[in-house]
Amino acid sequence: MTSLNRREFLGTSGMATGALAAGSSLQAAPRIAVAETVSVHFVVNREARSMLVEPRATLLDTLREDLGLTGTKKGCDRGECGACTVHVEGLRVLSCMTLTAMQDGKHITTIEGIETATGLHPVQAAFIDHDGFQCGFCTSGQIMSAIAVLAEAAEGWPSAATSDVTRPFTTADLSPSEIRERMSGNLCRCACYPNIVDAVLAVSREG
Repeated sequence: MTSLNRREFLGTSGMATGALAAGSSLQAAPRIAVAETVSVHFVVNREARSMLVEPRATLLDTLREDLGLTGTKKGCDRGECGACTVHVEGLRVLSCMTLTAMQDGKHITTIEGIETATGLHPVQAAFIDHDGFQCGFCTSGQIMSAIAVLAEAAEGWPSAATSDVTRPFTTADLSPSEIRERMSGNLCRCACYPNIVDAVLAVSREG
């Protein structure tokens, strides 16, 4: 019987492990078929759209690159700044984190689709009246979030800033602290936050 010292044993076992690893690497992993394009039918700003998109395409890129709706901005492209906020089925979403292929049959609204029959949306007008923007890059996302905040409040949704969640929440309860909490997902590098809060508060009182 041949005896091995510690060094010889480790060297032998290392070569054996390497041979097993090399052998296993020769076995090709099973290939998963992925469709090159996906057919999507949805309604964007009240207009029916049908298109073929890559399965990995984000809603943000589809809106900007394929549909030419460049009002929705690409900021961080990682779901942190809120500049790409749009509404899907009436709820605000970060379009940079949303796959277009998953929006089949849904209604989507961008900043280009919020004007009323008489002109600007009240939130748009309030942002102008209260100087709620400076460079304007984040403004479309801010406005889309603000519209959603007003709708959420009207439906009675509380927030982390709501002091009493046992009673129904109304738009009249939208205080500056409530608005700051509900708009906290939208960043403004120009620091127009006080004016943005004032704009949202003004619209909530008008309603």
